[in-house]
Amino acid sequence: MRKPKVGRMFLATCVGSLFMVILYFQNITRPAAEQSGGKGIAPGKTRRSPLQTLYNGDQVTSFRMAPFYHALNLDLSAVQTSLRGRRELLEEACLTHTKKRRVLTPDDLRHLIVDDKHGLLYCYVPKVACTNWKRVFMVLTGDGRYHEPLAIPANEAHVAGNLRTLSEYSTSEINRRLRSYLKFIFVREPFERLVSAYRNKFTRSYNTAFHKRYGTKIIRRHRPQPQPDALERGNDVSFQEFVYYLVDPRTQREEPFNEHWERIHSLCHPCLVHYDVVGKYETLEQDSRSVLRLAGADGEVRFPTSGKSTRTNGDMAAQFFQNISPFYQKKLYNLYRMDFLLFNYSNPEYLKTR
Repeated sequence: MRKPKVGRMFLATCVGSLFMVILYFQNITRPAAEQSGGKGIAPGKTRRSPLQTLYNGDQVTSFRMAPFYHALNLDLSAVQTSLRGRRELLEEACLTHTKKRRVLTPDDLRHLIVDDKHGLLYCYVPKVACTNWKRVFMVLTGDGRYHEPLAIPANEAHVAGNLRTLSEYSTSEINRRLRSYLKFIFVREPFERLVSAYRNKFTRSYNTAFHKRYGTKIIRRHRPQPQPDALERGNDVSFQEFVYYLVDPRTQREEPFNEHWERIHSLCHPCLVHYDVVGKYETLEQDSRSVLRLAGADGEVRFPTSGKSTRTNGDMAAQFFQNISPFYQKKLYNLYRMDFLLFNYSNPEYLKTR
């Protein structure tokens, strides 16, 4: 007569253990904003912060918890699972490929744009839809002057002072925002981004400032017997010459890379700043909607889905690499290797590094 009772006790123990495991993982994934009473949003805000919304959702979509929730026949959000997976892969890559830790400096935070109204920190990366994201932030943080992102001229979106960066705050204000705001970044396949930067800055006639600033130097150093007109104008740099310039040890000894071809990990420091969302250019619209939904701002603004773009694809990047020797392909890959590793991009099929 005792067997049914033992069976019920065993079942109750299993259910209780499952509950404790769920509670444990909820505690270790709880965001700082939630633990501090939701004070991450600007004063006067009482709604749930984006950080709380994300990590509360992660309690259901966590890879660790997935088997338990499947056992309970609960559906997992594909988008949330994808974002969670990218974050965990980035954390694992940082542990595997970076050895030294250091303290962040204000100079490290110049690319982190702040939205105090919605509790957001966005690290902008040139050639990864950063113009449109800056436009969106101008709408979100503005005083009502802007309503439609694409109505904002591209050059105005890049004017210093239109948006605040984290480097402008005091140390205590920086730390509070890093703890309690939703931090996100958008990344792109490194060589597609590089080709996009080259096309935009060196093949467009209107980019005379880049031609003068960088083109003349590249031609002077890496073109045998350049013509006087090319030395003067710098407007016909080839992709091959651009690659020579990037891998030349003198280039970085003299000055940092321009932000348009600087490595993403050097701009946004993903192994020092814990990014909650890693969006990808390849899934730009879907990931952008997710960020705005987490911020509760999807009713205020829509991420632009049209407008001028220098978007490239693997085929176009492959065409540009046709004339790059395997020796220089390998040197260039080594230069951008950390971006491939940290953001889980596989080596391009066209790459010849052996």
